[in-house]
Amino acid sequence: MDIGKLLILVGVALVLLGVLWLVGERIGLGRLPGDIVVRGERFTLYFPLATCLLLSLLLSLLVWLIRR
Repeated sequence: MDIGKLLILVGVALVLLGVLWLVGERIGLGRLPGDIVVRGERFTLYFPLATCLLLSLLLSLLVWLIRR
């Protein structure tokens, strides 16, 4: 595969990821109960623990279904 096709593929993948990100925000992903938010005076630490676990479960199920 030459570099031009690879760059196009990476670009398309980034666009799809961006669209999925926007859709996920609209349905509430990223603000689930269990996501950790620590607010300080000069910083905010956000760790989406519940969102990561949910996405991991869904992706694992998808891969399992595809391989089956």
